[in-house]
Amino acid sequence: MSRYPNNPNVRTVYLGKYTRETANAIAGELEDGDIYWWYKAPGFLSQIWEFDTVRLFVDREHLDEAKAVAERIQARNTAGEGA
Repeated sequence: MSRYPNNPNVRTVYLGKYTRETANAIAGELEDGDIYWWYKAPGFLSQIWEFDTVRLFVDREHLDEAKAVAERIQARNTAGEGA
């Protein structure tokens, strides 16, 4: 999937803030599902209080699908931490 959508009318919305590991897993599944996404990492100064976090944004037309992916991955990661 291209980093930039072919359709100039794509509008993105905020999906959530995740650890880098979780964000990478979510991004991989979004790409597999052909859902456009992008991220915003903390800047030079804000990385002090937003350590190891990434904000993800997705195509608003696929927000429900993206939320389902994010919830599934977060549940899997949480279950793995308790093991």
